[in-house]
Amino acid sequence: MVTPVSSPTSKGWEQSTWKGEDMDQTEAFEAERARLVGVATRVLGDAAEAQDVVQQAWLRLNGTDTVIENLAAWLTTVTTRLCLDRLRARTPIPEADLDADLDEHAPDPADDVVLADTVGIALQVVLDRLSPGERVAFVLHDSFGFDFPTIAAVLDTTPVAARKLASRARSKVAQPRSEDPLADWEVVDAFMAAAREGDFSRLVQLLAPDAVIAGDEAAVLMGTPARIAGQQEIATFFNGAAHSALAVYVGDRAGSAWFDRGQARVVFDFTIADGIVQRIDFRAAADVLAQVARRKGDERR
Repeated sequence: MVTPVSSPTSKGWEQSTWKGEDMDQTEAFEAERARLVGVATRVLGDAAEAQDVVQQAWLRLNGTDTVIENLAAWLTTVTTRLCLDRLRARTPIPEADLDADLDEHAPDPADDVVLADTVGIALQVVLDRLSPGERVAFVLHDSFGFDFPTIAAVLDTTPVAARKLASRARSKVAQPRSEDPLADWEVVDAFMAAAREGDFSRLVQLLAPDAVIAGDEAAVLMGTPARIAGQQEIATFFNGAAHSALAVYVGDRAGSAWFDRGQARVVFDFTIADGIVQRIDFRAAADVLAQVARRKGDERR
């Protein structure tokens, strides 16, 4: 569960309310900069672009004659709307009609807040598939704990519509399109993130029913199992584990590896088909470890 940070009704925002007699405009903005960059980075998925957006927000602040009672809220709204403009420029997808009836008291997937980081970098790819409104509603609610009336104000819509946008986004994130499976490295990263977070259902979802694990002789000597067969059994083995594993390439294949004192000791070599893990080989032979290179996403480091 995410602890909401900097929500408009929290003490944090009340304490950061700008009053001209307390600090000058530049100091007040700089006190908010890191938080604004965090919001913009998550919404846009690009740190450099996020910095640019936040600088634009500063220019807007510097040029306004409006009396601002709550600087944090004002800056968050301006920053998020600038992000929204950029998303719409990138992805000119018309928003679906959001005026359909929705019971505000009914259980909603958007209320089950799960930090976006639980699926690591793979989530960013899924976010790119969302409409701009869905993406903003999902990120502000699920990652930063904003309530729906506040999100509605940012999106210039109703709280019911904002809730619906977040709900649609969560459904898409939870169930990527079957006709457009994740790339192999995205599957690996999602699987390992689910392992670390103890997300058993996600592990099962990413495994083929007849998936197998096999360990080579060197890996077995390091303490890995020689063989595990079956979706449930493999999910159980990985559930809550692999905290010392890092993203790597094994030759030209995306995988993961257990590191000890900065050295790769056991490689998790994934076989993936149609976005599903078919097999994981635990490999620790010297010639295999020599092929290991750290990676970030699909890039070597």
